[in-house]
This record gives sequence, C-alpha cells and structure tokens, in this order.
Amino acid sequence: MRTADAYQRCEEITRIEARNFSYGIRLLPKSKRQAMSALYAMARRIDDVGDGPLPRDDKLAGLAELRADIDTLADGGLRDPDDPVLVGLHHAIGRFPIPTAALNEIVAGCEQDAVGKEYATITETEEYCRLVAGSVGRLSLGVFGTRGDPEVASELADVLGVALQLTNILRDIVEDRGMGRVYLPTADIERFGCAPDLTGPRDAVGKLVAFEAERAERHFAEGLKLLDMLDYRSRACTGAMAGIYHRLLARISEAPAAVLDGRLSLPTKEKAWVAARSLAGVTT
Repeated sequence: MRTADAYQRCEEITRIEARNFSYGIRLLPKSKRQAMSALYAMARRIDDVGDGPLPRDDKLAGLAELRADIDTLADGGLRDPDDPVLVGLHHAIGRFPIPTAALNEIVAGCEQDAVGKEYATITETEEYCRLVAGSVGRLSLGVFGTRGDPEVASELADVLGVALQLTNILRDIVEDRGMGRVYLPTADIERFGCAPDLTGPRDAVGKLVAFEAERAERHFAEGLKLLDMLDYRSRACTGAMAGIYHRLLARISEAPAAVLDGRLSLPTKEKAWVAARSLAGVTT
C-alpha cells in the first residue's frame, strides 16, 4: 500500500471517529497531522477491541495481536503491508521520534477493561488514566517536539492526560455502567454514600461527581503548563483538544448529577469555536 493512501485512510478514521481530538489535529501542518492521524487510528483500533462485544478471552487475544503489531513496529518492521493504519504508523515512526512503547500502555489499559479491574483508590484510577490518556500525550510529544526539559514535558502530558480522562469518566458514568465498568475509586464512592455501581442516590452521586470534577480541574491547571513548551501549531492543537474537554468539565461542574441522565457533549459549533480560539493563541 502506498504511504499517501495509508495516511488518507488514517485521516478519514480520525475525522469520522475522533469527535473531539480531530478539531486539534486539523490545526497541525501536514506531516504532523498525518502522523497524529496514524497514532489516533491505532489508538482507536485498540479501544475498539477493548470496548467491543467480544467475550473477555477473545478481547485479550485481540489485544495480544495488537501488542505484536506494536512490537514489530518498534523493531522497524511491518506485519501487514496492506494495513493502512500500520503502514501509516510505520512511516510516522520513521519520520518522528515517537515513543512506540507507549502504545502498549493503551493496550494495558484496555486489558484492564477486558478483565473488569476495580479501582480502590484515586491512585489506581489515575494510573489507569495515565495508561489510556497520558500515553497519548507522550506519543503526541514525539510528533510535536518540545521546548525545555523533555522529562518535564512528559510528566505534564501525563497530568493533562489524567485531566482529560477523568473528564471522560465523569461524562460516561451511565455508558460505562452499561458495560459493567466503574472507574471512580471505591474509597470515594463509599465516602459519599453512593451505590457501588453509581446508580444513586442522585444527590450523593452529584456530590461525588462535583468532588472528582474539582480534582480534574486541578490536573488541568497543572497539565496546561505543557502549552508553554510547544511550538505555535502544536500548542494550538493541544489547546483545542484540551479546551474542548475543559469546557465539558465546566458543564459537568455546573450540574454534576446531570451525568446520570446521559452523556453530555458540546455542540459542534462550540468545538469549532474553541479550535479557532486556540489557533488564535487563546487557550483558556
């Protein structure tokens, strides 16, 4: 498969599936946009296995296959030269210093989903967030590049990833419950007197969500310091993606119990507005 065709398919996947991230990725120059689209398409593939309808053992087998794909890419190889996602990612890895091993962290997070891991403490919840979201931030830094200490940038990417994923968790309480998943820590659930599966009482869940939203806000405050370490277009991309989730968190904080009524989201026009502001250098 031609590299150009592979990237085109990766960009199509990103445009269709990345309801929030695509707004930021569009702001990048072509080479970085292509690489980020390939990374997103691979992350989407991993998530689709973890969130799919297959039985647990089949999911774990599928994730093991993806690990093999990732390990081959890390060694400079390509298991399927006709797979557009693998072809695009293979080219991106040759073009940018992408920490390919971080893709296996996404796999590890999805393996936890497949086996139904429970999270007793906020430390465990945040470790899951680092696996599935902080890893994406660190992968992105391989494409973006950074100013200053790369270790500091990597840690800030992790913190920002925790903020984004905590926001996701709060938004998706009902959806996740339908899959038998509860990501908020058991210690906090018990502290606020909520049912273990977060079905209620409504006031108690609202107080718990408000508490966790404050925690996510603190992570945003720290993680957004990463923007100062990025070039203009990379800053705009990250600012757009983070800005959309930050505004979503604000909606959740305004009416915490509303997450029990279904998934909250921002209108398309508002997402586009956030992206436009990020390109203009406004990131708050």
